[in-house]
Amino acid sequence: MIRFLTAGESHGKVLTAIVEGFPSNLKIKKSYIDSHLKRRQMGYGRGGRMKIESDEVEILSGVRGGKTLGSPISLLIRNKDWENWKEIMDAEKVLFHKTKISIPRPGHADLVGISKYNFNDIRNSIERSSARETAARVASCSIARKLLEEFGISIGSYVESIGGIYPKKDFTYRLFENNVRKDFSAWSLSAKADKSIVRVLESEQQQRIINKIKTAKKKGDTLGGSLIVVATGVPVGLGSFMHYNRRLDASIASAIMSINAIKGVEIGQGFQNAEQFGSKVHDEIYKLKDSIKGKSNRSGGIDGGISTGLPIVVRAAMKPISTLMSPIYSVDLSNMRKVDARRERSDFVAVPACAVIAESMLAWTIAEHFITKFGGDSIEEMKDNFNNYNKKLFGRIKKNFKK
Repeated sequence: MIRFLTAGESHGKVLTAIVEGFPSNLKIKKSYIDSHLKRRQMGYGRGGRMKIESDEVEILSGVRGGKTLGSPISLLIRNKDWENWKEIMDAEKVLFHKTKISIPRPGHADLVGISKYNFNDIRNSIERSSARETAARVASCSIARKLLEEFGISIGSYVESIGGIYPKKDFTYRLFENNVRKDFSAWSLSAKADKSIVRVLESEQQQRIINKIKTAKKKGDTLGGSLIVVATGVPVGLGSFMHYNRRLDASIASAIMSINAIKGVEIGQGFQNAEQFGSKVHDEIYKLKDSIKGKSNRSGGIDGGISTGLPIVVRAAMKPISTLMSPIYSVDLSNMRKVDARRERSDFVAVPACAVIAESMLAWTIAEHFITKFGGDSIEEMKDNFNNYNKKLFGRIKKNFKK
């Protein structure tokens, strides 16, 4: 019921997005979107591009007086670096003989891109497969995030590890093993993580990670890591087990895997649970005042493809960035000889930024399922539907099973 479409190349003139399906009267400001674009550019170990770009959105349509109209919303982000790339990226006149690239980077989309699309210049693969596209995603998904906030749903994240360096304290423990207090907001995780230049929650871990990033820089190498993204306030009943493509966990896994360099996703204690007895895995059910909940949250807030009302917890693994300043071997496609892979301006580590992008994709996915369930042409109608559902949920369960 909602969708977004992005367009633009890494070094093209602009990035654009069209977002549609959101109700009218949702309050949204440019400054709100810009704040999340800025968070995406954070992190120690980023490359030179971040010194050039300072992303800001222009809202071109679909919003009037700070509120959505219910019509398609169009967004624009300018690439300031375009001025240095005009001759290379012009839509009509390009000096191919000076700029043509024939050496693919291992682990990147360079080789598969030219193979699939029949390109004779790897630049054509590089530009669209670049993570620069995620700036348009973050802008688009900020509208979804704002919608969720209207209903008390919060999204947050932090970096769990970089280069195999984990915190001494397991910060996921309370999300899995204990019932999180009712007023806990996932955003509190981001608020704390954003104070760290590598978005971790432990100061000692931060310093060890910075030291390892410095080592990677000296070696001309790169680092990956893992991240945790959480949603709180999600109501019971989003998603469905009726069809494979309506399962909430399947949608989340797909959305997170769509982010550049993500190679692994788990919901809750997915891989750890696979090693345990069932009695140590499944969340016991108990009655708490006017609700029925799991005593723990090892399933990560989703059972049978449907949200349980407990925090949705997602872990993702990001591989090291493919561009290496001390390159490994590749093949020059112009003569098929063994050569060093080419260099392209890049980051040394981008896990902190990736966590923010993962927040955005989780927000979008939850908003998709939320709007599917609660509908409404205006935000006021959607709130009526939501409040009516929550008010009567426990009563319906008791009535249906009353002897």
